[in-house]
Amino acid sequence: MIKILLTEDHQIVRTGIRNVLETSGQFKVVGEASNGKETLRLLREGTFPDIILADLNMPEMSGIELAENVKKTQGNRDVKLVMLTMLDNENYVFEAFRMGASGYLLKNISTDEMLFALKHIAENNQYISSNLAVRIMKQAENRSGTEDISIDFSKRETEVLALIAAGYTNKEIADKLFTSRRTVEGHRQTMINKANVRNSAELIRFAVKHSLID
Repeated sequence: MIKILLTEDHQIVRTGIRNVLETSGQFKVVGEASNGKETLRLLREGTFPDIILADLNMPEMSGIELAENVKKTQGNRDVKLVMLTMLDNENYVFEAFRMGASGYLLKNISTDEMLFALKHIAENNQYISSNLAVRIMKQAENRSGTEDISIDFSKRETEVLALIAAGYTNKEIADKLFTSRRTVEGHRQTMINKANVRNSAELIRFAVKHSLID
C-alpha cells in the first residue's frame, strides 16, 4: 500500500483525490494539509508518507517552497514530492524538479494516468504529465536560435527518450519497441552519460532545451 499525504488548499479537491486514491485499493491517504506549512508540521509530528501530493499554488507556502523544505528537512528519508497543478508553464516544471520533486502532474489528467504516475514514482522513477511533456517538446521545436551542440542521439535513443518523456516504464518501452528491458536501460544510461546529466528528468529537460526530440 502506497502512503500519500495530500496537500491542497481546496477541501473539495482533496476529498475527490482521496476517494480516487483509496478506491483504487493501492493507496492509503495518511494525512491531509491545506498548505505547505501544515505539511511540514505533519511530517515533524510523525506522519510518514511515501509520496506528498501537493498543489503548486497555495497560500502561506507554495509547492516549490515545500519541495525545498522537504529536501532540507527530511534528510535520507525517502519521501517523494509530486506536484498536482493547473500551472503548465515549463519554467515551473523545471524549477519543481530542480527543487527535488519527483513528478509534475496537471489537474486535467485522467484518473488512470494519475494512478499510473504515482505508482511509477513510488518505484523510484520520475514522471511528467504526458500531454505536458509533448507540449514542452513541441514548444522547443518551434523555438528559433537554439544553441547548437555536438551531442547526437541515435534514432533508437531518440525513440526511447520520447517514450520516457511520455511516462512509460522501461518494461513498457521495451514492449513497444520489441526489445529487452536491459537494452532500454542501456539506452537510457547512455543518453544520461552523453548529456552529462544526473537522471531522467534532467535528460528530458536537456533534450527539450536543445530540440533533440522530434
